Amino acid sequence: MRLILGFLSGVTFGIGLVVSGMSDPAKVLNFLDVFGAWDPSLAFVMGGATLTAFVGYRLAWRQPEPVLTDSFDMPDTRKIDRPLLTGAALFGIGWGIGGFCPGPAWTALPLLSPAILVFLPMMLVGLWLGAQLKSMPVVKGA
Repeated sequence: MRLILGFLSGVTFGIGLVVSGMSDPAKVLNFLDVFGAWDPSLAFVMGGATLTAFVGYRLAWRQPEPVLTDSFDMPDTRKIDRPLLTGAALFGIGWGIGGFCPGPAWTALPLLSPAILVFLPMMLVGLWLGAQLKSMPVVKGA
């Protein structure tokens, strides 16, 4: 049941991305172009998503436990450190250059545009490289 609900949630999210136009990299790039052809519609999509998530989390946390698992999966730390800031900067740079973030990249795949056929495999390579770097032991004083 959990797998089916996860699939349905993903499909709903993907449909929302396509309907809102967020699978079009030009829309994202125009949002980032504040001194040119600025398009504020992405802010409304993000605002709607933030509001929906805020209400949904408040309702979920009122429950003693999740419906389909034993406990809520929460982050272990709230620390803002160098890896978090570095990862956020790299994510933002990639988003700004390509006009895609991971969700819209997958929803744009059926379009088979040259941009998505380059971006998506490179995103997967980046995810793999990031995991490799994160798993490397840290050498202090080097």
